[in-house]
Amino acid sequence: MNKINYQRELDQLIEGIEAEGKVPTLLLHSCCAPCSSYCIEYLSQFFTITVFYYNPNIYPDEEYFHRVKEQQRFISEFPTKHPVSFIEGDFEKDRFYSEVAKGLEKEPERGARCTKCFELRLGETAKRAAAEGMDYFATTLTISPMKDVELLNTIGAAMGERYGVEYLATEFRKKNGYLRSTQISKEYDMYRQDYCGCVYSYQEREAQKSK
Repeated sequence: MNKINYQRELDQLIEGIEAEGKVPTLLLHSCCAPCSSYCIEYLSQFFTITVFYYNPNIYPDEEYFHRVKEQQRFISEFPTKHPVSFIEGDFEKDRFYSEVAKGLEKEPERGARCTKCFELRLGETAKRAAAEGMDYFATTLTISPMKDVELLNTIGAAMGERYGVEYLATEFRKKNGYLRSTQISKEYDMYRQDYCGCVYSYQEREAQKSK
């Protein structure tokens, strides 16, 4: 089975959009400002973007609010061809623990807990995109070298079908996307966290530091 070239498919989609002279709307789920940086730079050339910050997994509370403010600051300061706006989702941390983490507390990073976390966040993004009448939705998560792109895009497509909105499959780390995100982060003096976000990744990071 051949691996899907998500970047090539996205390029072809964008070529079609430009040929038609359209500027579709896109709800872009963002995990954090640094990861969103290149995604916004790239996609805002072709889409009118609303960044959707829905990450109930973030721990502790201060970290969550720090990341929200950094996301808002970046959007307000970064110049784009087409408008970029911001929506903050509900900080449903109890929902994360009851629907995602319960029974999977001992799972390693990139295990079953992470899969359920992706399902929660992408599901809520798809639901919001449908409610807002967006043409597409996507996620910045595919920029991370630590994430399973195929898994993310499979979940995104399934959530798009569930809620009746088109999912934009991506692999933002292609075209040196991750490198570009680090460059933009430095240019804008962005806070770059050193763990994914949840209490379990936080504990794993602390354990690694102690070693």
